Amino acid sequence: MEKEAIIKVRRLAAGYGDDLILNDINFDVFKGEILVVLGGSGCGKSTLLRHMAGLDRPLSGSVSIDGDDITKCNDTTFSSVLKKIGILFQSSALFGSMTIAENIALPIETYSGLPKNAVKNLVRMKLCMVNLNGYENHLPSEISGGMKKRAGLARAMSLNPKILFLDEPTAGLDPVTAAEIDELILLINKSVGATMVVVTHELESIFKVAQRVIMLDKGVKGIIAQGNPVFLKDNSENMFVRQFFNRQTTV
Repeated sequence: MEKEAIIKVRRLAAGYGDDLILNDINFDVFKGEILVVLGGSGCGKSTLLRHMAGLDRPLSGSVSIDGDDITKCNDTTFSSVLKKIGILFQSSALFGSMTIAENIALPIETYSGLPKNAVKNLVRMKLCMVNLNGYENHLPSEISGGMKKRAGLARAMSLNPKILFLDEPTAGLDPVTAAEIDELILLINKSVGATMVVVTHELESIFKVAQRVIMLDKGVKGIIAQGNPVFLKDNSENMFVRQFFNRQTTV
């Protein structure tokens, strides 16, 4: 059975000012899969994610989400698309003056129109999903880095999105906490069927969660490999790809 593409990136060029970071990017993300975007520092991983999520506009090309081209659609359609996605930022981006519950409730209150009791129940459910029940009234400054990541993930899931964009979800975490986040990503993918686009350079996370990867290269300004990471580790025709997956230097 042919896989259904929920995200389509076509001939995407991205950059800031005169600095071209990505050029002629083409790939699909299939419904229900975990796709990992990886590559060396400065290759444009987070830039690609921001353009896929509609946070930045490309220099040229298109990004279609669930059939809608977000680079050309009107504001009404774009607002509808935004309700289908959730984003976990690298820094978690929680509002420091708001409790964890208030952070998670914010998008629900903004977009759903549900009564307060229903919002409260939804927040409690999201916190339970990420094992943060009991931390509703804590401020972000009162919880650990790993807990902030989980709280950010709960907020990203607040509107039950079809697609989750996760930017470096395990960056800066100790190995045990990083492994817990990886398990949580797999659990969410399996339990709710959300499509996930994950940006990371952490090899353990890549081999743990990725069903497929695309690898970017700074020099090429584009994709140099895509496929199963276990296969690419030993079988890629590109020497840099094999070095990356095997943690080998060029010396």
